[in-house]
Amino acid sequence: MTRAVTLHAIYGGAFDPVHLGHLAVARAVRDALDATVALVPTGDPPHRAPARAGAGDRLAMCELALRGERDLCVDARELRRRGPSYSIDTLAELRAERGADAALAMVLGDDAFAGLAGWERWTGLFELAHIVVASRPQHARIPAVLAEAVAPRLTTNAADLHEAPAGRVLRLEIAPHPQSSSQIRARCAAGETLARWVPAAVADYLAARGLYRDEATATNGV
Repeated sequence: MTRAVTLHAIYGGAFDPVHLGHLAVARAVRDALDATVALVPTGDPPHRAPARAGAGDRLAMCELALRGERDLCVDARELRRRGPSYSIDTLAELRAERGADAALAMVLGDDAFAGLAGWERWTGLFELAHIVVASRPQHARIPAVLAEAVAPRLTTNAADLHEAPAGRVLRLEIAPHPQSSSQIRARCAAGETLARWVPAAVADYLAARGLYRDEATATNGV
């Protein structure tokens, strides 16, 4: 079947640093949904602590991680934005750039999706993009207000995301990944190997820049 439009997905995060788990999600979305996927490093997110690494370092690491990857790219717009950085503003910019008929999607992990009702102007997100939830087999429970908003939008058919510009919600089950950025920062501080944690080019960049060497403890993170 010839699809009416091409799907473009954005996958936001601190990427502090970007790791192999992030790449696994981006590749899975690309392959399962026949989409282009852009990593969008966060600027000044109001709902979480500031990133440890600066904007330039996080952007550079994302670019290194995606070098040679088909249909994966980096979108730096949130790093350039002044003040609090809201996803709805990013999607509004993309919608203005790509037009009313372009199919857009925002990729969220389970935990982020479960907290969506606390986001700025969250109901407006559905008017601007589809939501793709990178879901674990035992995914997080969502609050009733979010479940009510999502129920009429749920689909299991990836083609639905190509045939409308926005408004659908699809869960894409992805195998759990062991990597977390906080653990990687702790490994950097301890001088431990980063093999099987980050792409080789990112490991070289971390070593050359001496990033995260003052990270004191490992905590759970993304």
